[in-house]
Amino acid sequence: MDLFAGPGGWSAGLAPLGIADIGIEWDRHACATRAAAGHLTVRADVAQLATAPMHGRIRHLIASPPCQAWSRAGKQLGLVDQPLVHQAVHDLAHGRDTRASLLAACKDPRSLLAAEPMRYLHDLRPEDVVMEEVPDVLPLFKHFAEILRSWGYSTWCGILNAADYGVPQTRRRAILIASRSRPATAPAPTHDKDPADDLFGEALQPWVSMAAALGWGATDRPVPTVTAGGGKTGGAEPFPTQARNALAASRDRGDWILKSRRDSDTWIATDGPRENRSVDQPAVTLTGEAHRWAWTTSRPATTVCATDRIAPPGHRDRSSGGESQFANPDTVRITVAEAALLQSFPADYPWQGSKTKQFEQIGNAVPPLLAAHVCAAAFGLDLPDSHHTSLLATAA
Repeated sequence: MDLFAGPGGWSAGLAPLGIADIGIEWDRHACATRAAAGHLTVRADVAQLATAPMHGRIRHLIASPPCQAWSRAGKQLGLVDQPLVHQAVHDLAHGRDTRASLLAACKDPRSLLAAEPMRYLHDLRPEDVVMEEVPDVLPLFKHFAEILRSWGYSTWCGILNAADYGVPQTRRRAILIASRSRPATAPAPTHDKDPADDLFGEALQPWVSMAAALGWGATDRPVPTVTAGGGKTGGAEPFPTQARNALAASRDRGDWILKSRRDSDTWIATDGPRENRSVDQPAVTLTGEAHRWAWTTSRPATTVCATDRIAPPGHRDRSSGGESQFANPDTVRITVAEAALLQSFPADYPWQGSKTKQFEQIGNAVPPLLAAHVCAAAFGLDLPDSHHTSLLATAA
């Protein structure tokens, strides 16, 4: 069972493991996407759903509570509410439901959702547990782990970087793994920023770059669809002849960055600092505003969030501890499909709702490739070698 299931990041990651999940999700757009993708879904409020009908029926429990109240990219009211959330976790672990009084005292009504998984854990006692959240929630996950260990679970919790598992994005997330039947361990990385040679032939692969994920070759990259000044994607050709020539020259040098001119409605190719133009790294953080991306073609993405922006490399990202999606006002838009690929979703994933809602779903989802590695480790299963290729091959 997948609490706060969203559009199906965990579901897509579980598929190659031969596991079907039941997603509990409230947002109607995310539910529509899940339905179009063929994922079983119950549209319900996780905080209101009764656990009694599920007794003895849930083997694995997954939970990715909403992160808006905890993320450093937001108002951070969840950080103010932390003592109340810890109190809720403690009370629920001891069979006491004090949620109503604690919720009344919270600065952000979403904060207490981070404690909801403990109600399910106390009532259902699944064999395996996986939880995912923004890095700031790690102290809360350690609280969960302490309680689970007292119930006989083996636990592991820490921060994982999605780029270390083949996701073309440097998304960092707190992860909790717990099991009653096997030692809990973190998934072994498959990729590294600077992989070292291995005499035994088991060296890690290099991080997947944005260019590779989006099918842009080193010397033959298509021009991304861009618009000027926050306009909608699509429509007329956004590059006038002079801009296209400048872009082509920059592209032919092997790397480029695009910026909008503040005194013009056109987009031009400009030179940028070398660290902002390398072509062999994952993308910057994706947000729900990912189409307003300061475009650098050859790095891994930073965290994809619930906006339509991706940050230029080299800027701090308050939501993930890396780079900031709001650091550069000069941006280039990417499509929903491109943003989804940088999250490691299949290119043909059937997103539903308005473009804004689709970007929100993409930014809020767990990357399926990261989900697959985490669940394989948590559930004691082997991840097929072809899984990474199957998720990203359609980008080319």
